Amino acid sequence: MASNRTGGPLTPAVLHILLALSTQERHGYGIMKQVESDSRGKVRMGPGTLYGSIRRMTDAGLIRESEKKIDPNLDDERRVYYSITALGQQSLAAELQRYRQVVAVAHERSLIPRAMGA
Repeated sequence: MASNRTGGPLTPAVLHILLALSTQERHGYGIMKQVESDSRGKVRMGPGTLYGSIRRMTDAGLIRESEKKIDPNLDDERRVYYSITALGQQSLAAELQRYRQVVAVAHERSLIPRAMGA
């Protein structure tokens, strides 16, 4: 994973995980399902990719383990929930801005019709 403290690009896995955590805390399986939903089934993250990315993202300060459970009465207490940090939010925002700039260039060159990528 690129050094996000310097604003480097995110890997696709990291981008998808940050997107999944941008709206609420989730456990690993919940992240996997949200990534699949967000990508409309085009991205299916396996446990190795997910938990390897989570470990690196935690070490980099992009996400952290949550101190609370969503609903301990309805959930498996072994599940670990994760939340996005301020650095993770900044990294996600920077990456999304990079994507916007790339799409703008593609529009300028008429590579993407305006109705498709606006």
